[in-house]
Amino acid sequence: MPAPSPSPTEQVSPAVDPDAHEATDPDSPWQAIVWNDPVNLMSYVTYVLQKVFHYPEPKATALMLDVHHKGKAAVSSGDKDTVEGHVAQLHTAGLWATMQRC
Repeated sequence: MPAPSPSPTEQVSPAVDPDAHEATDPDSPWQAIVWNDPVNLMSYVTYVLQKVFHYPEPKATALMLDVHHKGKAAVSSGDKDTVEGHVAQLHTAGLWATMQRC
């Protein structure tokens, strides 16, 4: 005879271990990602990348084309606080941006 299933109150949820690396190294590299959107013109995305990051026009255009053709581009990297600031600036300019670990 099989053992009875535990009741909903008895079920054990799996333990979730926090990422030890994240907990011990908050300054590990992060990236700001700009995502393609149906709102902003390609010329505007290029302009924002030039203004926010002081990229020369060819680099800003190349990143914009990655956003357009690949759906996203990593536009900056650095410590978590710096990249959070970059993402905030991109949001202020109306771009869709997120951050992730490198």
